[in-house]
Amino acid sequence: MKNHYDFSKMKGVKNPYTKYLKQPITMRVDCESVEYFKSLAEESGIPYQTLINLYLRDCTVNHRKLQMKWAS
Repeated sequence: MKNHYDFSKMKGVKNPYTKYLKQPITMRVDCESVEYFKSLAEESGIPYQTLINLYLRDCTVNHRKLQMKWAS
């Protein structure tokens, strides 16, 4: 880098893409679900974590809610 550049007077700018970053979490998922997404990952060439995220994103965008019926 050239010596005549002076970065001390630069103003910082907030990254406009930070709201689109992913948040790392820990969650427990049963083995069958993980294996299902891993098999889809092999077929599509997309990492299984990305497939899970895409599925959850689709549920979010379409406001899908899980309908559960408990056995009595």
